[in-house]
Amino acid sequence: MDQWATVLFTDESWFSLNTDSCRTFIWREPGTRYLPSNVCEIDHYGGGGLMVWAGIMLDGQTPLHVFERGTVTGVRYRDEILEPYVRLLAPEFILMDGNARPHRALLVDEFLESEDIRRMDWPARYPYLNPIEHVWGGQFQLETPLREPSRK
Repeated sequence: MDQWATVLFTDESWFSLNTDSCRTFIWREPGTRYLPSNVCEIDHYGGGGLMVWAGIMLDGQTPLHVFERGTVTGVRYRDEILEPYVRLLAPEFILMDGNARPHRALLVDEFLESEDIRRMDWPARYPYLNPIEHVWGGQFQLETPLREPSRK
């Protein structure tokens, strides 16, 4: 338990406003096709969504970060995530991020090294061992504030 208490588990996730299959199935009684409860509006233009990032630890979490439009790159990961959130927790926590390309960019490695941020070694293609992956599927509540790291 003591070892896991020093790990900051992080991840990004995309939340779409559409269903995954682009189809909504409705079971209805015969003759009720046009009742308002059986009519669904359809967005033919993608509907949109948003990419978010968060981190959890044994006794709290980071704020939820919503990425503005565009792709998450190594530069954005460093500037929008590592600099404002993760750097504040170093050196008390070990960073556990995924193996996504932005996480493994050379400029990200250089930033982590320059800030003395330790990163947990993690095998490729094992995201479901990261407990935050299970948070995205449930209700994400930000009720417990992130504890401030002590400075020595």
